Amino acid sequence: MRGLYAIYRKEMGHYFVSPVAYVVVGVFLALSAFFFNYFLAAVLQQALQMQMQEMEVGMHPNLDVTVEVMRAFFGLLSTLILFLTPMLTMSVYAEERKRGTMELLMTSPITEAQIVIGKFLASLTLFAIMMLPTAGYLVFVYFNSDPVPPWRMLWGGYLGVVLLGSCLLSLGSFISSLTENQLIAAVLTFAAFLVVWIIDLGSNGSGVASSVLQYLSLIRHFDDFSRGVIDTSSLIYYLSFILFFVFLTVRSVDSMRWRRA
Repeated sequence: MRGLYAIYRKEMGHYFVSPVAYVVVGVFLALSAFFFNYFLAAVLQQALQMQMQEMEVGMHPNLDVTVEVMRAFFGLLSTLILFLTPMLTMSVYAEERKRGTMELLMTSPITEAQIVIGKFLASLTLFAIMMLPTAGYLVFVYFNSDPVPPWRMLWGGYLGVVLLGSCLLSLGSFISSLTENQLIAAVLTFAAFLVVWIIDLGSNGSGVASSVLQYLSLIRHFDDFSRGVIDTSSLIYYLSFILFFVFLTVRSVDSMRWRRA
């Protein structure tokens, strides 16, 4: 545990002195704030129009402003992290390999699993810090809503965001461990993200292959969480995805040791 904490502390220190982390977090927060205001204004305008129609023709509007804003905002978060997460993971191993500091880690009394898990937990911590301010937007809307929507939608949505982000971080870290070039790592990571994101586009049929593609889609499982539905199969999928790529990263880091030997 001491070795794992040492790696975690080292990585967190690196993030807080790296301009890339500040740029990514700043861009993310700026975009999320802008689109949150846009979604809120759009939904309120739609609700106002429906109220006017009710007054004119006696229609009964069925629009929950808070729920619509939450669902739209969680969808936005999932899209933003698709584009920004590669910038968080591109240097996790690639920069270490390029500078030669990875060799120092290989000769230290720290296991490959401690290195990988420590780095993963550090990137996940930065991701959580990046997401934390966005909760204030939805909490504000939540407490100013009538009727108040169920808490499970707020908790379920953020649980889905964290799990989705964890999956992307584990995949991006694995790709970063395969190359010394940060740009190549970022491009390959983004390409891999797109594959697991849109893998179910061709799954319009009802066969076994279609069902498999739908199950492998990251965004398909996220849809349940954005509605406040915590599905056991989605939890198992996300956790399996994370463990699988963490395991592959451990094996990739282990291969650096025996290649060096």
